[in-house]
Amino acid sequence: MAFPTSAQLTEILQPVAAARGLDIEDVKTTRAGKKSQVIIRIDGDERPSSDLIEELSQEVSALFDAKEEDGDLNFGAGYTLEVSTPGVDFPLTQPRHWRRNRGRLVGYALVDAPDTTHVARIGALSDDEQSVALITTVKKEVRFQVERLENITRAVVEIEFAQPPAAEGEAAMQTFDYAEQNSAYRED
Repeated sequence: MAFPTSAQLTEILQPVAAARGLDIEDVKTTRAGKKSQVIIRIDGDERPSSDLIEELSQEVSALFDAKEEDGDLNFGAGYTLEVSTPGVDFPLTQPRHWRRNRGRLVGYALVDAPDTTHVARIGALSDDEQSVALITTVKKEVRFQVERLENITRAVVEIEFAQPPAAEGEAAMQTFDYAEQNSAYRED
């Protein structure tokens, strides 16, 4: 069998992660000399603890070893395994990423202006998870903007070193309907 692709490994890993309430966010494989490298990024609605990551890592290692023994996988001379959560530079590409980062600052670009980066605080998602409320403060006034996720081309959480303004934090916890009713800009 050929060296496994990220897609093949994701398919194998998804049920293992799902049994623990987790999602496979990214799988990278690198064929490197004597030992190949497999990097797995997981996340969940509840941030996985280091103990849970360790348990999952051991389970995945045992699964890979068994599949290699059965001839279903072939990592070559061996592999190193890294299991962790995505870093803050991991792009927000799925509705669950936006939901899990509610209340945090995000830098994002829109389809119609891909070279312009906007910064806003993430609010609630719509019930159908197709739109997100984005919060900014202009001259001490909190403003809501509703944006369809399909209109956002790139988005990454911004690191904050100070406490967010209390008014923005409160606004981020408002319902999507509230944000939509108070939006300065309405989506098409």
